[in-house]
Formats: sequence, structure tokens, C-alpha cells
Amino acid sequence: MKREYWFILIAYIAMQLSSLLGVPLVTFLGVTFGYSFDEMQIYSVVIWIVFSFAATLLIVLLLLRKENRKSDDIRHKAGIESSILWAIGGIFLALFAQALAANIETRLGIDMGSENTQQIIRLIESFPIVILVSSVIGPILEEIVFRKIIFGSLHKRLNFFLSGLISSVIFALAHAEIEHILLYSAMGFTFAFLYVKTNRIIVPIFAHVAMNTLVVLVQSVYKEDIEKFIESQEKIQIIVGGLFI
Repeated sequence: MKREYWFILIAYIAMQLSSLLGVPLVTFLGVTFGYSFDEMQIYSVVIWIVFSFAATLLIVLLLLRKENRKSDDIRHKAGIESSILWAIGGIFLALFAQALAANIETRLGIDMGSENTQQIIRLIESFPIVILVSSVIGPILEEIVFRKIIFGSLHKRLNFFLSGLISSVIFALAHAEIEHILLYSAMGFTFAFLYVKTNRIIVPIFAHVAMNTLVVLVQSVYKEDIEKFIESQEKIQIIVGGLFI
């Protein structure tokens, strides 16, 4: 594995653990500058999330800048038109994989819904800037780490199925929701498929960003509108059903 890749992995792991020190530090600084402790307990989490993710993305992009200038692999990359089609189609492919995995989990008796997702949604409802992390910065970092680096390194030695399976399980475990390992693995496998089909990391990044954004919009921004729509449809069904009784 390239030296830059090791640095990126270290930076990503450090980011995941940084809140242990970063949040108390921001809280202390906020109190020092006159904010109340109760206020800073809330604000410090959001401030550190945005800062740590943005800083890590900057570091990762700087580490990859030389690689991005190289065009040696251009012959093995999918064309622009093909990549666009895979990127758009990948959104629906990822949603299908997610729905299929969720259905299997339900049949196995696993409760639907992700605690991670719900925590993020609650943060977004209070602090909309968090959507920048959940829908853009987070997916970009995850695709670079889990697809470009981990999957890409494994795929040089193993076939697609094994490298996709291993990297997807690691991706799932990183979300710390062992009960939803199938759900996260299905999405990870889908993004790995998009990457190997096009050899362009931007393709799974686009699909991942779009899918996360759609989930956030459905569960937070348009949640009330969707609930009202469902209620109105139920009323219509009751009325129409009553006509045939």
C-alpha cells in the first residue's frame, strides 16, 4: 500500500477518535470566552464534528493531489458518458440494495431504523450545517478510505467478491451498529461494484452523496410533508373504500 494511503487511514482513524479530546477542548474554550457550560455541551459537539471532518477531508485531498495529477490509468477508466450513467444508476442500485437488505433484516427480526441515522437527523434538525458532513464530507471520506484504499488494495490481490466482501464488512463495522451489518455491507458492496466498473472513485462518491442526501431530505426536511401526504392517502382510501361497502 502506498505511503500516502497509510497516512490517510491514520488521519481517518484519528478523526473518529478525536472527539474524545476535541469536544472537551471546545467546551472549555467556549466557557472561557463567556458561554455557559450547558450551551457549550451542545455546540461543542457540532463544532467539532464539522471542524474535524472538514480538516480531515482537506488533509486527504492534499495527500492525494499528486496522484490526481497522474494520468497513467486513464486508459482503464470508464468514459465520461458511461461514468455519468453509472453514477446516476448507482443511486437507484444503492437504494435497491439498501431496501433488499432492510427487508432481510426485518424478516430476521431485526428492528428497522438506525440509531446512527436518527442521531444525525436530530443534529441536523437543530443545526442544519451538519448536513454538510452527513451528506457530502462524510461520504467522500468513506469512499476514499473504504473503496479507493481498502477495497482497491485488496482487489489487487483478491477477486472482486472477496475484496468487496471484506471491505464492505469493515465498512459496516466502522458504523458501530453490528445489528445492521447486512445493511451497511450491502451498500458497501454496491459502491465497490460501481468503483470497479468505472475505475473512477467519483462515481461511488456521487451515488453515496446523493443517497445520503435523499435519506436526510426524506427523514428531516420533508418529513412532515411526507407524513401529511401519507395521512391524506389513507383518508382517500377510507373514503373510496366506504363507497364500495
